[in-house]
Formats: sequence, structure tokens, C-alpha cells
Amino acid sequence: MREEVDLKPVSMYTITAKLMAHIEEILTSRFGDEGKQMMRAGVQQVVDGQQEEMDGQLTEQALFSFEKLFDDEEIKETFQGYNKAQQSAGHEASTMFAVMAKLFAHIAKSVVEQFGKEEGERAMMDSVGVFGEERGRDIARRAAAAGKPNTMDNYLSNYDMGRSELFEYETIFHPTEIEQTFTKCAFAEQWKKDGMEDYGILYCHMIDPSIAKGFNPNFEVVHDQYVLKEGNCHFRFQMKEENGEKEASK
Repeated sequence: MREEVDLKPVSMYTITAKLMAHIEEILTSRFGDEGKQMMRAGVQQVVDGQQEEMDGQLTEQALFSFEKLFDDEEIKETFQGYNKAQQSAGHEASTMFAVMAKLFAHIAKSVVEQFGKEEGERAMMDSVGVFGEERGRDIARRAAAAGKPNTMDNYLSNYDMGRSELFEYETIFHPTEIEQTFTKCAFAEQWKKDGMEDYGILYCHMIDPSIAKGFNPNFEVVHDQYVLKEGNCHFRFQMKEENGEKEASK
């Protein structure tokens, strides 16, 4: 019998770097250099917000400049410097969830304003789609490393992102599906705080169905309520058999 492996959550630094890489790739492929420039413009809005918050006192090492966002170690160092400066100034320290939410929303706003609602939103959602599918494939590999197949029962137990107290949710395991209800989400809280709900929800529309698809092509997610709309996120995770019927949990 294969010994089970205890896999730690993937860091938010790594997750953020992967998201940024996919956004850059999609925007460049759709819009050329102008797409990359709009991504830079969105990131600059975040940097300007950092400096405004700290009265222009942040050093370059504590600013989330565009060039740093594709390497998890650089993101980590920047985040630590930013938090240290916040705490020294008596501000509440940020979380990496909040930083990623800000980056995504401001990039999305820049892209949508430049390329229009239809094309801009589609590009941002497609970026999240390929990012999510990559994460799903990684979750399947995590399960395989623990000697588990990529079935419904092994999805959440091998999930890549740690949630901690920044997320509040209930999980109910039914015979043919997993039901989850989130009443608190660190991403949604930041988007609401910033008034960026219209851009943040582009991420919400795509992320969970895409992760599930990457984990197993027959795994589907019904996401029928959103924290940003109804006040809570409601998910139904279902594994389909080849004939389209729901697969019962083993």
C-alpha cells in the first residue's frame, strides 16, 4: 500500500504569480503590446494606491511593480516589505488574498475600459479559465502523489489553496455531489471595500468551474449564488459519468 503524502497548501505568492503570467499571456495574444500596457496600467493603479495609503513613504522594495509579479519569491519579498511598512506606520497589515484581489480588479478595469466590455471581460475571464485549469491539474497531481484518483471525494482534500479564517464556509457531502456555501470570502471583501465588484466577479464566474475541469474533465460546478451579489457563494460540485448522469460518491 502506498503511504499517503501530506501536501502543504501552495503559497499565495505562487498562486498570484501564476495568475499574473496567464493574464499577461492572454492579453498579449489578444491585443498585442497594448494589452500588456493595459496590464501595466492596472498594476500601476495598485502601486499608486499603496503610496497614497502610506503618504508616499514606501520604498521600491515594498511596491508591487509589474516586473515583480511573475516570480513568487519577488512577490513574497515585496509583500513582507509592504506589511512591515504598514505595521510600522500603525496601519492594519494586508493579506496576500487582498493584494491579489486588488491586482486582478485594477487590471480588469484597465483592460475593460481600453478594449470594451465584451472583449475586455472575455479576455480577463479566459485568463482566469486557463489559470484555473492549471490549478486543477495540479490538484489532480497532488491527489495522485497521495495515491488517490481524481474523483469527487479527493478534490477538496487535496485542494491547493489554504483558506484559514479569512474564509467562512460550510461543506455538505451528498451521495452525488458536494455542496459548499461561503459566507465570507477574502477576495470578495476586498472587491467590495474598493467598489470593484463588477471587475472582481469576472474572477468568480470562472475560477471554480475551471479548477474543477482541470482536475477532471467530467467534474462540473454549479455556482448559482455569489457573495458579491446575493451575499454568499453557493456551489454544487458534481462528477458526471460518460452518459451524463451524476456519479455517486464512493
